[in-house]
Amino acid sequence: MKRRRTYGRHRLSRDAEHLIWLAQGLADSGSRLEDAWWEGELNSLIDKLLRQGDDDALNLALDKLNDPAAQAGNQGRAYEELADLIEAGCETSLAGDTSRLLVALPILAWSRYAIPTRLLGTQVLNGLRTQLGAHVLAQGAQVQFADFLFSPDQLPQGYSQTRAFTEALWKAADAGQDLAVDPAALPQTQSFVSDVRYLLAAVSVASHGPVFRWNEPDGKRETALAAWREQGAPNLQSLLTGCTYECLLPDAYFAAWRRADQETRPFALTAAVAYLQALFDVPVTHIKAVVAPYYEHELEEWRVGFTLHGSDQVVHGVTWPLMGQEDEGADIPARIDALLRAAGVTRVDILDTRMPLEYCDDCGAPLFPNRDGENVHTEMPEDTQSTPTHLH
Repeated sequence: MKRRRTYGRHRLSRDAEHLIWLAQGLADSGSRLEDAWWEGELNSLIDKLLRQGDDDALNLALDKLNDPAAQAGNQGRAYEELADLIEAGCETSLAGDTSRLLVALPILAWSRYAIPTRLLGTQVLNGLRTQLGAHVLAQGAQVQFADFLFSPDQLPQGYSQTRAFTEALWKAADAGQDLAVDPAALPQTQSFVSDVRYLLAAVSVASHGPVFRWNEPDGKRETALAAWREQGAPNLQSLLTGCTYECLLPDAYFAAWRRADQETRPFALTAAVAYLQALFDVPVTHIKAVVAPYYEHELEEWRVGFTLHGSDQVVHGVTWPLMGQEDEGADIPARIDALLRAAGVTRVDILDTRMPLEYCDDCGAPLFPNRDGENVHTEMPEDTQSTPTHLH
């Protein structure tokens, strides 16, 4: 799933130890023939653990291989190999002469109102199916959807749940049907001004055949994305009433998820500026921003507090968490500054104060910086009405 930055210290189980040994063997392999043996052993063990629901063994092995205090030799590569095979075990299947893949279609959205999660009607699904096949998938690919627009916290949690969901979707696809989702079985979602929504689909192709349009000689990712945004996005208008939204490129489930996490950060910043303009009916030049780094034991994220002309009260905030290999050396404040100025904000103060990673004791919301370098709760003026409580 996500590349984590925290590490467990629990005692390793026998299965976790065996996963580590196999992953290190694969990382040290010197030939494709040897690779195939290591991968076969790993796939068998991963499949067993997924079916048993033993996410602990999988996570402990990943944590151990990703622990910088124990990095040696090809251990970093071993982590990547194991993570890739676990993800493949959740999202792919080879059944006879058919290959199947769990695909996610991320949508970035913002609204003054609650961004919906909802069931999808047959007409919408058929429209999406047509456009996906025409612009994103390889020729001959078949696609069946789960008939729900998911928020991030409604997606399957953990590897085993993802595998179970995928198998249910594949079963429906084998019958030529979309998967019927029971909304009552899903958790309630939080309300944010800016967030991601996901469509999930099972894509079936001939065994070892191309899956996506860019796998074909004349296809390109950029062309597929442009066509999907132009032709596919209009099919979502009835689902996202009152929202401004942007479609990202559909891709394999975990790859699309990581891309959406990355793209959510700049989208949330520009969405915040547009939202505040609409909410307060002010020109963009009346919006000011304060940017500061937030630490626990190390730098964890940047936070942006927004104020309005003539007041130092922080009315909204956006978090920019570090991801992947980002650390203090990444020039994130310069990127945030450039994004805000491109959106029209002319006053951006970047603090060099190490701010503590604090949250509100009452509601759990993150605290944001003001111009004095203080951690404060966002507060709307009393006469302002807005459904979402804070930005993503």
